[in-house]
Amino acid sequence: MSKNVVVVGGGPAGLATARLLSTKLGALGYNLILVNSRPFHVHLIAAIRMTVSDVDHLENSALLPFDKAFAHGVGSVKVGSVASITENGVGRGGVVTLADGEIVPYEFLVLAPGSVWKDNISLPNDKKSVTEHLSQWRNKFEDAQDIVLAGGGSVGIETAGEIKDIWPNKNVTIVHSGDMLINDTYPASFRKSMASGLTARGVKIVYGDYIDDFPTDKSAGVTTRKGKKLNADLVISTIGPLPNTAFISSLGPDVLSKRGYIAVKPTLQLSAHPSIYAAGDAIDWPEQKQAAKAGGHAKVVATNILSAIKGTPTTALYKGAPEMILITDGKAGGAAFFGVLWGISLGAWFARMVKSKGLLLDIAKKSVGQA
Repeated sequence: MSKNVVVVGGGPAGLATARLLSTKLGALGYNLILVNSRPFHVHLIAAIRMTVSDVDHLENSALLPFDKAFAHGVGSVKVGSVASITENGVGRGGVVTLADGEIVPYEFLVLAPGSVWKDNISLPNDKKSVTEHLSQWRNKFEDAQDIVLAGGGSVGIETAGEIKDIWPNKNVTIVHSGDMLINDTYPASFRKSMASGLTARGVKIVYGDYIDDFPTDKSAGVTTRKGKKLNADLVISTIGPLPNTAFISSLGPDVLSKRGYIAVKPTLQLSAHPSIYAAGDAIDWPEQKQAAKAGGHAKVVATNILSAIKGTPTTALYKGAPEMILITDGKAGGAAFFGVLWGISLGAWFARMVKSKGLLLDIAKKSVGQA
């Protein structure tokens, strides 16, 4: 009887791990099951532009089916949300229970549940609901004249840029908790350059402040924590996401950090659960949460699972990756930073060529096996 390797989460890390495993598991007598809340992969990099307007009709290209995702036909997709995990014993596999009550046995389990986003980029789980969600948010953006974005990280910056691309005369204000945009992982020169690009387009930035209450009355405006009153008929949360890990607490109190991230060893195994691995944005690792790191996580996890199946030590270690970031400012702007050598910053020409114009859709298609 075949045994299962179950991967929970069809985002960048889960998908990359599943694709690596799919090339080897069949010959070893294992099934591969990918459990995902949606019957498609969301190319999240396109979500902001897709929700701001119908330019390029990205819903037709950024919601990618899994039908070609697995090499050599090894792998299946089960649509559902995991409610809990139950082990048979330490290192002896177990079962995941879905929200509808279905039980999926596993010999090895990979947790790549990703993140929980807010507001416009919190997409529903089926295409009909996604279509309705997009229509609602596109109307909100179009109808608003004074838009306040609560959070000046990459989501806030990219949202401001997309709005200004379509409606240059709308008033856009970013409220950010820090004294510069993004965070201090990146050098001040890069952070200031991102701010300069936005202010040149008319975006206002309020530093060192927060939005605590999001008004429902469009005429009321919004007041920051420090008492600054801003005109606003649309206020959006653009802060970073939270880890999608509530169901993992069913394994016990020590599997999650205080902030809700999955505690892992350098092998990306859970410390007290050697047959369970984790990857992606949900792991507790001292690095910025980015899809670009998914490949490094996936390689370690897949290598160690294959070693464990063969009865050899799990010696592949995740050692982190250089910090880098590429932030768009609409289709023609943006900037990049690479934390290698002395630290390399590149401007709008690079951002436009690599990401701003096409949003890396070609890479996303390859990630699900599309040519």
